[in-house]
Amino acid sequence: MFKNFGGTEVLIIVLIIALLFGAKRLPDAARGLGRSLRIFKAETKGLIDGDSTVNAEPAKKDAEAAKKTTDE
Repeated sequence: MFKNFGGTEVLIIVLIIALLFGAKRLPDAARGLGRSLRIFKAETKGLIDGDSTVNAEPAKKDAEAAKKTTDE
């Protein structure tokens, strides 16, 4: 699909993105994309490694909240 993807095409895409987002907002958009990718990698690594500590804490909070509402 991207075998014939050369430097000219990359330059055109970068220019289009710069026009859409503007030169001032482009670094913020790239920073946000980088953060999102890091979070995504960490979550997928946690799923692959079987790390249950990532999801354990929100489940405890939900269980405590449910217990409080049933006790009242």
